[in-house]
Amino acid sequence: MMAMALLAVVSYATAIHLLMSLQYRGLTRASDVTVRGWVARPEAAPKRIRELIRYTQDDVHSLRDIEGRFREVEATQVTDADRRVTFLNVLVISAPLFGLLGTVLGMLLTFRAIGVGGSSTSEIIAKGISEALVATQTGMMVAIPGLVMAMIAKRRRHEYVAFLARLEGITLRHFRPQFAGMTRIYRRDEVTPVETKLPVAEPLPA
Repeated sequence: MMAMALLAVVSYATAIHLLMSLQYRGLTRASDVTVRGWVARPEAAPKRIRELIRYTQDDVHSLRDIEGRFREVEATQVTDADRRVTFLNVLVISAPLFGLLGTVLGMLLTFRAIGVGGSSTSEIIAKGISEALVATQTGMMVAIPGLVMAMIAKRRRHEYVAFLARLEGITLRHFRPQFAGMTRIYRRDEVTPVETKLPVAEPLPA
């Protein structure tokens, strides 16, 4: 039971910290007009987005620099969130397994008590099974809330990734007039039509 209690504390602490770090719900649902205002005037953006916008705009000399800044943000923040979500999933999955382990150990102790004897067999079996099933119940009670929090964390992670993509597009459109060229240049090779001459059949000799 001590191991189960420790697992519950670690799981819930990890989940709460992850949910707090992904608390962008009100910001990620901002309209495009609002986000364009933040890109134009970063000081007017909320504190959690202000530093991100300034990082993607300071000391940039081309649109590719802005794209590189957003790739850096994704590599640090999104990757860190994915790693923590994976760790939370491992903790949540471990809770029922710990409960099952406790149930197996309880059943082994029950059979050992039956072998030793000392009281009625039915009383020993009933007491042992009831104590063994407590571990399984505890594991399920720990896992279900953790699973719910893990699903909420995944949804917030997806919302943040979508917001980053939208913010990148708005930032590129805002800075495009200041830099020459577009983010990616597509060239279509011009195909020059070639005049094809069909062979002329030579006249047969008389």
